[in-house]
Amino acid sequence: MTSWGSSRSSGPVALTPEFRPPWLAPLVDNVDRVPQAYRRKVPPEFLAAVTKARAAGTGGRDAAVLVLFSGPGSDLSSGQLPDDADLLLTVRAGTLRHHAGQAAFPGGAADAADPDPVATALREAQEETGIDPGRLYPLALLERMFIPPSGFHVVPVLAYSPDPGPVAVVDQAETAIVARVPVRAFVNPVNRLMVYRTGTGPGFAGPAFLLNQMLVWGFTGHVISAMLDVAGWSQPWNTDDVRELDEAMALVGSSEEPL
Repeated sequence: MTSWGSSRSSGPVALTPEFRPPWLAPLVDNVDRVPQAYRRKVPPEFLAAVTKARAAGTGGRDAAVLVLFSGPGSDLSSGQLPDDADLLLTVRAGTLRHHAGQAAFPGGAADAADPDPVATALREAQEETGIDPGRLYPLALLERMFIPPSGFHVVPVLAYSPDPGPVAVVDQAETAIVARVPVRAFVNPVNRLMVYRTGTGPGFAGPAFLLNQMLVWGFTGHVISAMLDVAGWSQPWNTDDVRELDEAMALVGSSEEPL
């Protein structure tokens, strides 16, 4: 198991929350509320299983993901969410061992040379999307979360860029799609639903987003949903629209909201 700082090639990457634009301030300044908002949407049985795994000392690898918002900067003094704000997402290749075909934040396992989660998230995002880390401002860290299916201990790294530059699939063996998804697509109630996997039942349904190129569910869907709540961007949506995962995946491409 890799431990950050065990073999450093450089120092930790500094967080720069002062570079957040006004419209991201409610999220960055209240980032400590995201875990609570996340847990409100996770079934109690799932949380109990995670707590049990932690208590048992379940192994796993450290990992980090990049939660990158892009959009206009400080010229927007109103603090309202800009129409052209977006969030960077990928769709994992269908041949991968874990989470094949699933929409996700760019990121992955820590290397021994990574000094901290920020370095891991930036390195992995560059490897997956070709993004230039020099154009990004790391703003804050979300709480480290354990993901039972893969056994990863994941730290989401919240970041901002006024202009991240071009992004694209770098390795088709790992990534099928790279997209800067408009935040309005996640806010739009039409694109929201609840999803559960076969064998778990509707009681294990979690928040998801049906877009024209992807279904965002699971860990990523939970985190995005929690961030919308904390930032004050959420709009009322139909939480009674509960679909099984395969049924929901079959609907990909039917969304009215373009990427």
